[in-house]
Amino acid sequence: MSSTAHTPNFKTLVNQAATPYRQSGKFAWHFAKGKLRGDPAFAGMLRLGMIPNGARVLDLGCGQGLLAACLWAAEAQQREGKWFSGWAAAPTNVHVHGIELMQSDVDRARIALARIANRATFECGNICDAVFPASDVVVILDVLHYIDFTQQEDVLKRIFAALALDGKLLLRVGDAAGGLPFHISNWVDYVVTFVRGHRLPRLYCRSVIDWQSALEKIGFAVEPMPMNQGTPFANILLVCQKR
Repeated sequence: MSSTAHTPNFKTLVNQAATPYRQSGKFAWHFAKGKLRGDPAFAGMLRLGMIPNGARVLDLGCGQGLLAACLWAAEAQQREGKWFSGWAAAPTNVHVHGIELMQSDVDRARIALARIANRATFECGNICDAVFPASDVVVILDVLHYIDFTQQEDVLKRIFAALALDGKLLLRVGDAAGGLPFHISNWVDYVVTFVRGHRLPRLYCRSVIDWQSALEKIGFAVEPMPMNQGTPFANILLVCQKR
């Protein structure tokens, strides 16, 4: 992903996804550009074709809706013949529903992505008690460690119930057994959380082995994938298939 991030097509994708956030203010626009350019999860999910055509995607802790913006831009770029050689085809006709704790982020998402409101919807809510709609893919990037272990397992069980029979959960976590990179991840997490206006909570982290064990007990088949290319972090994407 690190080399792709410097190609003209990838820069075009980032700019196309971030440009609508100009309507939501300078902070939203700059944050969108930096996050989409620097976070390997967005490119990784697209490159590996993790989201199928027509999928109902539930984005938990969606922030200002960057996943929806990225998927919209990817579909447009592929339609224009500017897609990446060697990547899976960009998914089409995807609907994203995001749930986010911060009303300010929900407002930014709704303003920026108003033109695709029929395919990108956002609600302000707490994932610990929000109703999860029926979904084909659930995405959680760096969110579950903000809630305690009992709540984590409750959320995961409700995700399992909401997923279609062949559905999957894409869960990115920090590996608590990851040494210094894990501690760097946590420090950056605290900084970003503070900048975005959240309180600075205790973090409830697990090793990848412990995450995998908890998910398998619920009924998922789990495949860990490194998702930290080009970063100093200990982030792992757990691809969890409903069995």
